[in-house]
Amino acid sequence: MASGLPKALAQLIPATTYDATTTIFPHPTTLYRTLSRLPKDGVGARVAQRRWTAKGIEGSYWEVTKIRLKPDGQHGKAWGRLVWKGKAISPQEERIRGGLKYNWRVVD
Repeated sequence: MASGLPKALAQLIPATTYDATTTIFPHPTTLYRTLSRLPKDGVGARVAQRRWTAKGIEGSYWEVTKIRLKPDGQHGKAWGRLVWKGKAISPQEERIRGGLKYNWRVVD
């Protein structure tokens, strides 16, 4: 890809590319940015705060049921069901708090 560019410009292009299926977002990002890049704005996706993994909390995530994004895709409101350590905590959808406060990732 960078072979037709001058050498100085070719050095600025990263040698590695990210596979969109495994590492959708290589850098920490907000909930709304994470969801806005997914199909259907992330409805049906499972997302978790990155700090949960750092604390050793496994099997915990939010399953997104509804989202309302602002036009910029960086702010909005999201609703979902919480699964904590493999157990469904919220029987009905509830507002996902901390969307701007913490860094989020997509859970497989």
